[in-house]
Amino acid sequence: MTSAQVGTETPEEGYERGLGSRQVQMIAIGGAIGVGLFLGAGANIAKAGPSLILMYAIAGVIIFFIMRALGELLLYRPVSGSFAEYSREFLGPFFGYFTGWTYWLMWVVTGMAELTAAAIYVNYWFPSIPQWVTALVFLIVLFAANLISVKLFGEIEFWFSMVKVTALIGMIVIGLGVLTFGFSAAGDTAAVSNLWAFDGFFPKGVGSSLMTLQGVMFAYLAVELVGVTAGESENPEKTLPKAINTLPWRIALFYVGALTVILCVVKWTEFAEGVSPFVKAFAVIGIPAAAGIVNFVVLTAALSSCNSGMYSTGRMLRNLADSGEAPKVFSKLSSTKTPAFGIVISVLFMGIGVILNYIVPEKAFGYVTSVATAAGIWTWLMILISHVLYRRAVVAGRLPASSFPAPGGAVFSYVAIAFLLFVTGLIAYDADSRVCLYVMAGWAAALAIGWVVLRSRNPEVTQRREPDLQKVG
Repeated sequence: MTSAQVGTETPEEGYERGLGSRQVQMIAIGGAIGVGLFLGAGANIAKAGPSLILMYAIAGVIIFFIMRALGELLLYRPVSGSFAEYSREFLGPFFGYFTGWTYWLMWVVTGMAELTAAAIYVNYWFPSIPQWVTALVFLIVLFAANLISVKLFGEIEFWFSMVKVTALIGMIVIGLGVLTFGFSAAGDTAAVSNLWAFDGFFPKGVGSSLMTLQGVMFAYLAVELVGVTAGESENPEKTLPKAINTLPWRIALFYVGALTVILCVVKWTEFAEGVSPFVKAFAVIGIPAAAGIVNFVVLTAALSSCNSGMYSTGRMLRNLADSGEAPKVFSKLSSTKTPAFGIVISVLFMGIGVILNYIVPEKAFGYVTSVATAAGIWTWLMILISHVLYRRAVVAGRLPASSFPAPGGAVFSYVAIAFLLFVTGLIAYDADSRVCLYVMAGWAAALAIGWVVLRSRNPEVTQRREPDLQKVG
């Protein structure tokens, strides 16, 4: 299939529409529950106390604004690799090129961290197995699943997400039981008043609470993955709005709800960096094998993230190739209608990460996650700016209206843009996380050089092109 042929088949683009409503819903849920919540929340509780609940709630509202903006764009023109495609259409070819490669970078570096993290989790049960062996096995298994078919990817992601959701619901139910009936070792001290009884709701001050927003935003990374599935959803006009509209209750339940229950059962002063709040809460309540249970859940979260990374990187490379912004070989689909070569290259880069993380100190994990956050913020900004420009075009009568308009038009997109710029300022202010901005500056310089070379070799690629609107969803 040639690039030109692909371009005329929007939105299907040659992919198999193999993701059903059940799988898209679970991919959406799984995207909102990651390692950032299971592990990262411990350090943030120590920094912000109970006010972390408010930070997750505020960030959750902003994420909903971002997803409604993306939803309106998806139903205007549902395409795989949507973020890059909308950036290309509304801001110009360079922004599509930059966004596509940056989103690819986000998932590759995330995959590097998650693979090694998964190996460490398995090491908890089998310390005699070398970590690189476990990481390699996971890499090969997930790689094979992504090559076989999009249906298998969706099924694996469905069950990974099911484990995470079940664990969180179990924690909430048990915690509410402790609060209501006072059973277990934590029954005597568990109380709603724990949310303000120890130096107040903002025990370290409002400033310290705001500084946790960068970690909170990392926990929400991948929620936009629903947009990448647009080209392979069986019925995007129904499944995508449903997945996006259920986001508020997912955030309210799995983030705000779970943290509220945990901080009522266990006072915030008992949490520390490097300790999962879920492990700590299970241990205080007295659940047998608590560490092992949560270790299994976090393992599935890491594998889920890596699985999603392989899926999305292959699709993004194909989108770049179709636009002439990556080698043409990436645009080819395998017999099972997967972008096999793009997945292969992405997996090779993730494999390099396994080797690097085996050699370098564990601090590399912090750097990798901060780079992923910066790349994610760029992606979200491009979604929001594209939405603002799309709304202007609709009002002016230049483009058809979407069947899934965002509430308030572009107003909440402006709010979300301001919030993301504020978080970027917090990252620049924090010496530990500031390194990711240096990395992104280097990445931007490399992409700029690549763009100059691309423009000199094929000037047509760098010119703005009108999208095919014959099959608007």
